[in-house]
Amino acid sequence: MRFGMSGCFLPADMNELTPAMCQRVRALGFSGIFTRFRANDPRTASKADATRVRELLADEGVRMYQATGFWQNMITPDETLRQESVRTVQAALRLAGWLGARGIDTGPGSMNPDGPWYPHPYNWTASASKQLVKTLKECAQAAEDAGVFLSLESHQLVTLKTPEITCEILDEVDSPWVRCDYDSANWITLETIFDTGAALNHHFDVLSNHIVSAHAKDVWIENRLTLHLQDGCPGKGNMDFKTLFRRIEALSPENPVISEGNNTDELPAVSKLFHDTARELGIAVLDN
Repeated sequence: MRFGMSGCFLPADMNELTPAMCQRVRALGFSGIFTRFRANDPRTASKADATRVRELLADEGVRMYQATGFWQNMITPDETLRQESVRTVQAALRLAGWLGARGIDTGPGSMNPDGPWYPHPYNWTASASKQLVKTLKECAQAAEDAGVFLSLESHQLVTLKTPEITCEILDEVDSPWVRCDYDSANWITLETIFDTGAALNHHFDVLSNHIVSAHAKDVWIENRLTLHLQDGCPGKGNMDFKTLFRRIEALSPENPVISEGNNTDELPAVSKLFHDTARELGIAVLDN
């Protein structure tokens, strides 16, 4: 098993990544990162700058488990806009290849103008699924050319609202380079919040070998008079990390588990939780 971290002290601009930051990643017990270099437009970022980052990471023994996929709208019924999204994903895959990333992380997008993870009734239509399949098929060759997984993250509020729908779409795309980035919190419901282990087992049973990475994020239900499930720092909620670790390890020891939902100050406790859990389960942690 491999452990990675995301966000926190990592910069928004890849040109600001330093050896000291990489050394801090390693000192915290993580062997790789998921970067959100939002400041670097994939269509204009230079190969030279990306190569510098790739060499810096290699020198410091840090892997780039994921780069950002820029969260563009892949489901829009507007073909002009959808083609723009295709070009953005293709450019993100090319940039990720230059960076030496294992994969990119992106969701399908949303018709909600306020953000790519927010609800909209169109998101759950057959038309949205059809557009998503079309977009992914048009990006699959770019993923293969770059040697980078196009890793789809799912959520109840977007088109990939269940593991069954996600599996159907990935089966239809039928590419070894278009896969699933499994987020532990995003499919937890009111019915499963107090038995997340059973939920995770179901998700893994449905998706099987489609999963190539995992975001380890916690989730809990809040004391409100309308339903609210809050995601956040690993170790602060109801997530069954033992089940998550067992299931991801069974698919491949190379699949990274990446912390999410925590801030920089919480990283030491998250790292301890991850390493203690792996040790208890007898799972070897790969760090090179």
